Amino acid sequence: MAAMVNKEKCIGCGRCEDVCPVGAIKLEDGKAVISDECVECGACVGECPSEAISL
Repeated sequence: MAAMVNKEKCIGCGRCEDVCPVGAIKLEDGKAVISDECVECGACVGECPSEAISL
């Protein structure tokens, strides 16, 4: 199971995309989208300033 994004909280800053070690996060329409490539490392959770990502 991949990490989940709360679209209402996501501000589209791209920090999660930058920190993802496997490239599983892309911004689409200004919001983070996490693919099934996610390995649940938690790097994005710690990097998200709006606390929009959870495992």
